[in-house]
Amino acid sequence: MTAAGPAAVRPSDRQVAWQRLEFYGFLHFGMNTMTNREWGEGHDDPALFDPADLDADQWVAALKSAGMTGVILTCKHHDGFCLWPSEVTKYTVAASPWRAGLGDVVAEVAEAARRHGLKFGVYLSPWDRTEASYGTGTSYDDFYVAQLTELLTRYGPVFSVWLDGANGEGPNGKRQHYDWERYYAVVRRLQPDAVINVCGPDVRWCGNEAGETRPDEWSVVPRTLRDAERTADRSQRVDDGEFARLVRSDDRDLGSRAALAGQTDLVWYPAEVNTSIRPGWFHHPAEDGAVRAADELFDIYLHAVGGNSCFLLNVPPARDGRLTAADVAALERLGHRIADFRSRRVGADVTVTSGTAGDLVTAWPAPGRTPWEPDPADQRPAVTLHFPGPRRIEAVVLGEDITRGQRIEHVAVRGRRYGAWTTLAEANAVGYQRILRFAPAEAEAVLIEVTAARDTPVVSHAAAIGATS
Repeated sequence: MTAAGPAAVRPSDRQVAWQRLEFYGFLHFGMNTMTNREWGEGHDDPALFDPADLDADQWVAALKSAGMTGVILTCKHHDGFCLWPSEVTKYTVAASPWRAGLGDVVAEVAEAARRHGLKFGVYLSPWDRTEASYGTGTSYDDFYVAQLTELLTRYGPVFSVWLDGANGEGPNGKRQHYDWERYYAVVRRLQPDAVINVCGPDVRWCGNEAGETRPDEWSVVPRTLRDAERTADRSQRVDDGEFARLVRSDDRDLGSRAALAGQTDLVWYPAEVNTSIRPGWFHHPAEDGAVRAADELFDIYLHAVGGNSCFLLNVPPARDGRLTAADVAALERLGHRIADFRSRRVGADVTVTSGTAGDLVTAWPAPGRTPWEPDPADQRPAVTLHFPGPRRIEAVVLGEDITRGQRIEHVAVRGRRYGAWTTLAEANAVGYQRILRFAPAEAEAVLIEVTAARDTPVVSHAAAIGATS
């Protein structure tokens, strides 16, 4: 394998659109919320589902206040209870007293998302602890495809279909072997612009639920990582309360030149970092005092969105159908932190070692329309940001035009003060976006130099961020 091999791998249009969303929300809500469980066992009385004040607009508005661009709803979790009136099972909101049996949570969230300008996505658990056909093979696949079809045809455009890897026994004591390719074909036919996450071919699970990001995240990886059964094997197997904060030390490097040595079948399979704002994924009153602080969430955001990943943050509504005040406040504070970070971009003139700079310094936080591509003969391509005067800076934001692949293998950031250059930060993978943070430093200019690449780098944006003090 030559370096040109991985450099030639490209994302699909749907993967590019997904990556540009950067940050979106998860809403875990359902029968488990009513029973105070994480993994319900199924067969709970539908009468238990009766949220007194369900307000999807409050949910979506709170997510938007944090800077999120989309929302994914757990339309059916492992217990099998459906938040929409499915025609293939009686275990749905139609059998509950909520909205006199006429309600549809999926519709309410999809409509609220549209009103607030957020994309809408669906989570449909392959594992179903209520459905009698689970574990019978094709019969259950037929059932699952019918539910998938309902979700993908009734609620407008869907940006993501989130397929969980958790897989256990059904009510008949059997384990189902999912027909993943059939599921994917249904999504492609009914929602061709939707990415299929986790146990799917478009978006890769980062490998933990703690919000941990790899030191270097590569989007070009061996095709073997797309194996849904491999993902399922590494997913949560028991409801023990420990998996959500577990970070394994293996698989730290999935796509460096060394990791890809000898690999010839490569794919574009970017990472999603997912975690919950609380210890659990569903709301539990006992955890109302354990909501993550905005500072912690902001740090996860910078590592994920600034580490060539998208960030999926779960915020679970309470039993009454509303997000708690603590969750709403944390989201709002997080949104202020993100907006403040973006507002501190330092104005600069730009020079490049070769080629034309395009709109590099004005592109962030939106992708650049005219990326910078240095001359192929340029052995040390670099961008220099020249400030009007000395500025105290604490981060540099850099992104590649991923429609041309992921090419940068090492980048160094240096600051100039009194004519001397000092190294501020270094990184290997860049990809869609890398946020390099460092101790605040005074600088008159910043040099961003690509010191190793798989092919001529194509840079979409570059920005320096001023320090807060």
